[in-house]
Amino acid sequence: MKKLLFLLALTSFLSLNAQDTYLHCGKIIDTESGTVLSEKTIIISGNKIKSVVDGYAKAKRNDITIDLKDKTVLPGLIDLHVHIESETNPRSFVGKYTDNEADVAFQSTVYAKRTLMAGFTTVRDLGGTGVNIALRKAIDAGKVDGPRIFTAGKIIASTGGHGDPTNGGKAALLGDPGPKEGVVNSPEDGRKAVRQRYKEGSDVIKITATGGVLSVAKNGSNSQFTIEEIKSIVDTANDYGMLTAAHAHGDDGMQRAVVAGIKTIEHGTFMSEKTMDLMKQHDTYMVPTISAGKYVAEKAKIKGFYPDIIVPKALEVGPQLQGTFEKAYRRGVPIAFGTDAGVFPHGENGKEFGYMVEAGMPAIKAIQSATVTNAKLLSSENELGQLKEGFFADIVAVDDDPTKNVRTLEKVVFVMKNGKVYKNEN
Repeated sequence: MKKLLFLLALTSFLSLNAQDTYLHCGKIIDTESGTVLSEKTIIISGNKIKSVVDGYAKAKRNDITIDLKDKTVLPGLIDLHVHIESETNPRSFVGKYTDNEADVAFQSTVYAKRTLMAGFTTVRDLGGTGVNIALRKAIDAGKVDGPRIFTAGKIIASTGGHGDPTNGGKAALLGDPGPKEGVVNSPEDGRKAVRQRYKEGSDVIKITATGGVLSVAKNGSNSQFTIEEIKSIVDTANDYGMLTAAHAHGDDGMQRAVVAGIKTIEHGTFMSEKTMDLMKQHDTYMVPTISAGKYVAEKAKIKGFYPDIIVPKALEVGPQLQGTFEKAYRRGVPIAFGTDAGVFPHGENGKEFGYMVEAGMPAIKAIQSATVTNAKLLSSENELGQLKEGFFADIVAVDDDPTKNVRTLEKVVFVMKNGKVYKNEN
């Protein structure tokens, strides 16, 4: 009896002393409806949104109130294409031979925190050494500050293709990597590679359907998988409930990926109208990564920044991305927000919004692409991407109304993830 009374008293004490957080918001963006609402209070309990009420509700005695009355408040932003382990620089191509896994791990924590401080509370990491899986676990355990990560682990490529980890090495180092290392050359290899990624703890699967800009290889847009190989990968990923993505610059490789069932096309540089129509038919999303295109085109003009074999590809591909995005959006291709951060400095992800708006997408549509659209693609539409009761308390704020001045998203002044405040520059 005494034990029962003690437990009841303890429960009552904890209940009385539990703290909720009240955010007094001058404006909030309802990402579901695409409207801007004024004078709201978001009440957070633990790591979830308890309610969103009209006006500035008065907090109870033990609760916390945060004044965001002169800010615009949004759900935490979601970037569907980052590489959280690395950041391009002139020594990147030597670094893969000199940096140990521990070196990569330590630098990844810096990039993760920078991403979170920029207002991106969730990201999809589309390829690294596998450290990205350990980083996800460390962030989930509260050991490292960073965004919620859905990761592909190691990407899946073909021999010599964009993503073959031995490209650019001397003959003695080339070897013959296989599915375990993410290199496949048959449908059977593809199935094994997906299962290996699952075994290692990956959440999503990424293939390199065509050549790429930053690989040490001549062709940046040729097809590098057969339809049969891609279909085997997609079917196996679907069996394991894993979202699929395909890096693709060349049009033929995109078409193969779309027909085989890939869900998101990353970059899409030389996408034809036929491919756009195929994507609409198959409900395939374009992830434009305009920021990366602009960055590589700029840096390719600096002697020695990239190996010589990369420079022509960067100068050709980089300037095309924004124009292709404009055509795809106007044609009705589904658009998801993704930047390819890591190709350019982490933390500058917000610039992508401005580039999308420059190309003709309304600001509210760009914001929805980085919230409700991306949450749906991650099968988290009931947890992420909205300021709504029962959703994770992933909340950011900016000084201005981004539907009128989208570049305000380049400087996020308040960041909350999972109910914890990481940044408050009020």
